[in-house]
Amino acid sequence: MITSLMTRKLIVVTGKGGVGKSTIATSLGLLAARNGLRALVVEMGGQQIATGLFAVEAGVGETKLTENLWAITIDPDAALVEWLTAVGGSVPARLLTSRSSFRAFAAAAPGAKELVSLVKVWELTQSERWRKRGGRYDLVILDAPATGHALALVRSPATYGAIARVGPVAAQIRHVGDLLADRDRTGYVAVAQGSEMAITETLELAEGLERDMHRELDTVIVNGTFPRRFSSEELRRLATLESSGTVGSAARAALFVADRARLQHNQIARLRRQHLHVLAVPFIFQARLDPAALAQIADRLAAG
Repeated sequence: MITSLMTRKLIVVTGKGGVGKSTIATSLGLLAARNGLRALVVEMGGQQIATGLFAVEAGVGETKLTENLWAITIDPDAALVEWLTAVGGSVPARLLTSRSSFRAFAAAAPGAKELVSLVKVWELTQSERWRKRGGRYDLVILDAPATGHALALVRSPATYGAIARVGPVAAQIRHVGDLLADRDRTGYVAVAQGSEMAITETLELAEGLERDMHRELDTVIVNGTFPRRFSSEELRRLATLESSGTVGSAARAALFVADRARLQHNQIARLRRQHLHVLAVPFIFQARLDPAALAQIADRLAAG
């Protein structure tokens, strides 16, 4: 499943806030880069998590993270100003981008910033953009907003397509809508953790994606999972160990991790009962993730 994702032009990654969505998106980019693809991780809302993971300073436009891998952040306000200036025609740019005009447009067209951000993403998937620079991106990975906002984001072309039917704006909307709907060009990945709330939100995402986009999740990556290390007999023996001292502390820690793993795997079973493709990524015991940790995650994704 992960191998098939690498053949797309765009991977949309979303999930409940705090589940490690940006880490997984960057790891997918690293995996693509290791496979010889020119990959770009796109962050929204001015985030710069990918550059932080690689400890490189974010520049203007695309920032190189490592061989074959770049990152860029899209500021929705700046993207909307740029778009208004481009489609404004003879209208002076200073009028379009004035504070009062900008606020009036944004208020009259809710969701416009999200749509324009997607137009930027679509542009980044186009090979023609790179011809003058002697290359292109083979894969763009969109680190999309959290689940609810991500659904609104991918719905925005259909919403605005019903309003703008002719002209350059309509053409851009059609291009974006076609890209998001195309199974050969775009894949959808949900990131979750093995908790009831995160899994419930993932199932709701799958339903919303099917209902609104007639698309399915290509895979669900459950981040931060614990392995099942002990048999039932071993757990029974651990529970009988003395309650004080080093041995007792170690036994309690082992029982806690085993119980956490049990709960996680019970939640993962909910996904599999819905016939979703699930890939578990182990918890990495580090205070701060670095490129080596991302490489471990990429290895797990490749194995999956």
